[in-house]
Amino acid sequence: MGFYVLSIESYLTTYTMGRFHLSHGLFGPTEIRILLAVGNAVAFTHPYSEIAGRSFLLFDVGGAVALAGMAAMALVTAARHTVALYREETRR
Repeated sequence: MGFYVLSIESYLTTYTMGRFHLSHGLFGPTEIRILLAVGNAVAFTHPYSEIAGRSFLLFDVGGAVALAGMAAMALVTAARHTVALYREETRR
């Protein structure tokens, strides 16, 4: 879901502002693939993660962190683009 929100935000930005950005924040597609490869290697040897004395599956923790990160990126980029469009509109 988070990926689709970021994709739609990219498409709308391209259409309204004429700029296309494939990456959001610090991570682009290549960095995400590397992060997933490292996560797979770690999950192969250590499938569980312990947080606050409770045991969780590593990919459940990773998915929660990824979802929070994508939500934050979507909110920040949407706010930035809204401000930029507002400034462009008030100049006219």
